[in-house]
Amino acid sequence: MSWIPKVEAKRHFCHKCKNELIFEVKLQRADTCPHCGVDLHCCRNCENWDPAAHNQCKEHIAEYIPDRERANYCTFFTFKNGVPEDNSKRIADSRSKLDNLFKKK
Repeated sequence: MSWIPKVEAKRHFCHKCKNELIFEVKLQRADTCPHCGVDLHCCRNCENWDPAAHNQCKEHIAEYIPDRERANYCTFFTFKNGVPEDNSKRIADSRSKLDNLFKKK
């Protein structure tokens, strides 16, 4: 008997509204989110998107894309898998620290 790893189904979420997306056919370049209407084939939905990387992309030979939230023709696009992380607590903590740092005495 051989060991077969459990394969979890990929889950995709819109970068803007965070709603889950179900694809019945392969994602096309002009597809939009059925919940909020933003472009889906964009850098912000790609697993290579990284704001800290050069050109905000982990793929070092990718072309520069000026608008990360608009549909593009990038051939390296791979839809990000998994639930988007909730940054609201981290952002609130950062704002609080900045406010404390710069508050008037």
